[in-house]
Amino acid sequence: MKIPRPALLAFAAFFAALAPVSSAQALGPFEDSADVGSPKLAGSTAYNPVTQEFLLSAGGTNMWAARDEFQFVWKKLKGDFIVRTRIEFLAPGVNNHRKAGLIARAGLDADAPYADACEHGDRKLTSLQFRRTKGAITEQVVLPITGADILQLERRGDTYIFSAARPGEPFVSAEVKDLALGDELHVGLFLCSHDAAVKEHAVFHDVSIIKPVKPGFTPYRDYIGSILHLLEVHTGRLETIHQSAEPFEAPNWTTDGAFLIYNISGRGANRGLLHKFSLATRTSAVLKTGTANRNNNDHVLSFDGKQLGISHQGPETNNRSAVYVLPAAGGQPRLVTPKFPSYLHGWSPDAKWLVYTGGRKPADNPTGPDKYDIYKILADGTGEEIRLTDSPGLSDGPEFSPDGQWIYFNSTRTGLMQLWRMKPDGSAQEQITNDGFNDWFPHLSPDGKWIVFISYRKEDVKPDDHPYYKHCYLRLMPVTGGKPKVIAYLYGGQGTINVPSWSPDSRRIAFVTNSDL
Repeated sequence: MKIPRPALLAFAAFFAALAPVSSAQALGPFEDSADVGSPKLAGSTAYNPVTQEFLLSAGGTNMWAARDEFQFVWKKLKGDFIVRTRIEFLAPGVNNHRKAGLIARAGLDADAPYADACEHGDRKLTSLQFRRTKGAITEQVVLPITGADILQLERRGDTYIFSAARPGEPFVSAEVKDLALGDELHVGLFLCSHDAAVKEHAVFHDVSIIKPVKPGFTPYRDYIGSILHLLEVHTGRLETIHQSAEPFEAPNWTTDGAFLIYNISGRGANRGLLHKFSLATRTSAVLKTGTANRNNNDHVLSFDGKQLGISHQGPETNNRSAVYVLPAAGGQPRLVTPKFPSYLHGWSPDAKWLVYTGGRKPADNPTGPDKYDIYKILADGTGEEIRLTDSPGLSDGPEFSPDGQWIYFNSTRTGLMQLWRMKPDGSAQEQITNDGFNDWFPHLSPDGKWIVFISYRKEDVKPDDHPYYKHCYLRLMPVTGGKPKVIAYLYGGQGTINVPSWSPDSRRIAFVTNSDL
């Protein structure tokens, strides 16, 4: 097969970027690779640790009927898992039914039971293929989507769920139940040429292996680890830069572009501390916040980068969240909000005002539960807080636009959690999303052109809840309006993007996902 020049250039660029790596790095998160079924033309797997991509080459007659031939790179996993990738076939290919995707396999025998998430080379067939027992005939469930690039395979006990999407769109899913493949499986990436005399090539981008929470898990009592990512919002380039079994949340990007600030959650000795993570050295150090040592994930830098607002739960506020201000470099915090609970979300561009979510007792029910609305207060701590919203339901997540003309927020007042905006005095409140998702935490790019926010499927969460450890999306829309597009598919939620996390040049965002590390 003659490979077109663009594909040859892609191969050359891919291998030119490869650097000598240790055996532990050779396959990234995977353990090993091999051909399954002894194809006539041997395949191979290469990992580029710079771009965090995999290049697979493969022959193989097929993956169907009672036996398979393909190239496979895998990791052994027990219990439930989620694996995700974005695939790219290189060159037009020979056989329309060449296949690439994700697979969970009971072993390396050619006739082993399995389930896979498969995209065919002609981009006209996306299917969940499976073999129930050793040597059985392959079955499949066809997804109602074509041309999918983003693939996700999830195991929940003996149920396997295949989700696929075209870039920018939500997932379309199908599942097969009662597929007993065993507890420990070989899980990873595969490629098959569907022609014994042909070798095909594909690149796998944005590969994630996620161990979700176990049955019986209770959020806020139990925690799993965290993974820190950087995403170029317009090119889709995704980079994983840090992970820890000790959970952390909510990265702020400093105005010099050199650091991220996040809080440590969980139940360990570091819980409630802020850390400053160096993007140059990929190391972190504690950011000293004086007596504020129970910080949550509502910390925000002023627009000029000189001050840091935090939400801390200290004895002086009956261990309920209140808003404080301190120098961005660290120091002793100063209490700003006279009432609590209060959860900080934004500064005005001139650093004069803070906007936050406050829980207050309704006047008509002073002994009832707190009613949460949006307030503002002078950042120097003088004056009384000013209530900006007073609608039914929950209003949360307020953030000023860079020009100071609007405050963006989210509210359940029309049913689902949706994005809204209002003038800084609380007037002219208007809804800006309405497409069937629960949307949280609008963050505006420093250049004022874009809004990024987190979206949950309405069937997964209640409108007034933004829980940990759920499937969700990061979506992007122009400030001027328009249809939001998905820019990241993730397992996270609470702590993923609670605070402003754009890079100063408006090109990238930082966000957190979760996995049991």
